[in-house]
Parts: sequence; C-alpha cells; structure tokens
Amino acid sequence: MTNKLPNIKILDEVDKRLHQKSEEVTFPLDPELKKSMDDAIIYLERSQDEKIAEKYDIRAGMGLSMCQLGIMKRAFVVSEDLGDGKFNRYFVYNPSIISHSEELIYVGEGEGCLSVNRPVEGIVPRFARITIKAYDENGKEFIMRAREDIAIVFQHEIDHLNGILFVDKIDKKNPYKNKNLMREI
Repeated sequence: MTNKLPNIKILDEVDKRLHQKSEEVTFPLDPELKKSMDDAIIYLERSQDEKIAEKYDIRAGMGLSMCQLGIMKRAFVVSEDLGDGKFNRYFVYNPSIISHSEELIYVGEGEGCLSVNRPVEGIVPRFARITIKAYDENGKEFIMRAREDIAIVFQHEIDHLNGILFVDKIDKKNPYKNKNLMREI
C-alpha cells in the first residue's frame, strides 16, 4: 500500500459553497462522484496515521462531505479507526435523520472540521443516538443506528449537506451555553 495522499482539495470555511444546501444524488452513481468518495475515504484513513499526517502536514479527520470538495451532492464518507490499520468505512448517500435520542452530548475537547483551519472555543449540542435512512452506492436504501462519537460525526456531515458548519451551532455570546444539560464524551 502506498502512503501517497489522493489529490483532493478541501474547501476552507470562507468558501460560500459550504453554506449552500447540497443536491440529492441520483443513481446509478456518476463515476466522478464515486471516485471522489473513494479518494475521500483513503484521505481520511491516511490522515489518521500520525506519520502520514505529519509528513503531509494534515489534520486527522473522520468524515468528509462531498461539498467540502466542491461537489454539491448529498454524499459523505466516514472512516472509523478500529486500530491495527483496520477501519469501519461508511459511504452515505442522501441521508436523513429519522429519529434521535432526547439526550444531548458534546465533544469535550471541541469539534473540529477539515474545512475550519482555526481553533474554535465552544460546544456543539448533538444527539447521543440517531437513526438515519440513507442509500449505499448501488442506490439501495438502508437504515442505520449510530451512537456517541459516530452519531456526532454523522450529524456533523449531514449538517454539511445542509450548508451548516459546526461553528454555526456554537452560541457566539455564550460558547458553553447549557453545557450542564449535556453529557461530555
């Protein structure tokens, strides 16, 4: 396996496209979209390898939405590092959250985003558990339940598809608002 990074360019938060709603994906998949999804998952997995991340001066990421690459389609990938070079890979098209817990959680050290290249203070309220309906790369519908950190990543990526960045969800006047009503993970 080569450690070379795929040739992708991640948009910075100042790009107006990141505040636009992405369009539904149609099936069969456009070959360019499929290639971008494949490149994105490889990028994420290599970004989670400390040596590669240091070599290329990139930050580790778990999820990447196509809009972050300038492709305005409702699609994203998530790569969950299981250790020992193994990953859970998720290729998600046209997702929607169909149910969620009442319990709210937040990332203790704060959420990050490969499109936000600055430190951000504050917490982002997220549901502890979600159920999503989405489609795989063959256009087959599936239902998936996610909890804790994976639920946060999926909500973060779905927000991207709706033109919302995590920084938009932080209360500007009170960045830690209602922290006591949520559980830190």
